[in-house]
Amino acid sequence: MYKTLKYNDIEQGNIDGSHILIDVRSPKEYNAETIPDAINIPIFGDNERELIGTIYNQKSIEEAKKMGIKAAAEKLPQIYDHIATLDKEYNNLIFFCARGGFRSSSLVSLFKTLGIHAYKLDGGYKKYRKYINRTLPKVMEGMQFVVLYGNTGTGKTHILEVMQEMGHDIIDLEGCANHRGSLLGGVGLGKPNTQKMFESMLYESLKTRKTNTVYIEGESKKIGRVVIPGFIYDSMNNGIALKIEAGIEARIDNILRDYVHETDKELINSLDQLRRYIGNKNIDRYMDMIRRSEYRGVAKELMIKYYDPLYEHKNRTFIKTFYNEDNVKTARQIIEWVETRLNRSKPI
Repeated sequence: MYKTLKYNDIEQGNIDGSHILIDVRSPKEYNAETIPDAINIPIFGDNERELIGTIYNQKSIEEAKKMGIKAAAEKLPQIYDHIATLDKEYNNLIFFCARGGFRSSSLVSLFKTLGIHAYKLDGGYKKYRKYINRTLPKVMEGMQFVVLYGNTGTGKTHILEVMQEMGHDIIDLEGCANHRGSLLGGVGLGKPNTQKMFESMLYESLKTRKTNTVYIEGESKKIGRVVIPGFIYDSMNNGIALKIEAGIEARIDNILRDYVHETDKELINSLDQLRRYIGNKNIDRYMDMIRRSEYRGVAKELMIKYYDPLYEHKNRTFIKTFYNEDNVKTARQIIEWVETRLNRSKPI
């Protein structure tokens, strides 16, 4: 008989030695959302899973089971080779599927009889999600956000990166979402994270913090397709609000660093989304400028005509403003200012 582990056992370190999480769901399920750092060793391909599910729901449960066994059997030699290699590297191989059902149970039962250190995650991904929903608000208890606001290109994200390198606690909302928030925010980043994956990444960032002072970038509640959970957004609005400013040329440099890559295709395609805001004539002109590699001119006009008016924080009061000419220097100035104020225990 195999052993079932709860996700809390993993979080609390109640297992001996190293471990790895193995998601045996289909590639499509895994790519949509999974437990961070889990690897994918699917027992069914995407088409197989869809067909088996259709037969299970519409025709015959027994026929679906037989089809599942046949599809899995064909992959077992290759799966075993992979698992045997992992078993030499890790003390615990923890398998999970959608709900802790057939897919993970069958593999764990088989590999356990073959001497593999295999365990099943109780309740699968669904129960893990319940754990995140229950625990995410708790990990924020006692925490104070220091929120960096500022127009596009002022270097807020890069300042946070420097702070993290210095050993300070940050949450990179855009990194968790894999999206920068604006209509052009997905350029160069690939597929954005789903809401579930976004929340998992937030949890990972929060649970590993060393202090209760956490630096974060001010964002609208929606970042691309994901929404910042209400209790986090409220905490941001009640945080220490700082404004970051920078000169126009420095802002252009930051924008080009983030948005200009080897190919212009994605950037040009993304500009189409701005037509209703800026007009066809301007967008067509910007596209021509990009094709001529006139990136600085496009960035400057977009900031002045679109981004700055859109993202002005008109109703927000800032405790202090920092002018960013150097990300490292500005990060140090902010940290020094915040720590001095907090150490004095004076209201900010």
